[in-house]
Amino acid sequence: MKLNEDTIRFLEEHIPELASVAIKQAYWRALASGHSVLEAENGFIVEVLPNGKKKIIKKLPPSIAVNPGQRREI
Repeated sequence: MKLNEDTIRFLEEHIPELASVAIKQAYWRALASGHSVLEAENGFIVEVLPNGKKKIIKKLPPSIAVNPGQRREI
């Protein structure tokens, strides 16, 4: 099946939505299979365990505000 420009544009517009759903699905699938998940929460890296408990792993450095399109060198 060959896609035309309108179809490609429509599908590309939905990439953020599809990515969000895929991330949530992977998160719950990892927990359901008995693995822990790391996430950033309130300035910390937190390990979420399959039983719902959370363990602080590390304090994160302060966030840096970046304007859209702005480039920063680290």
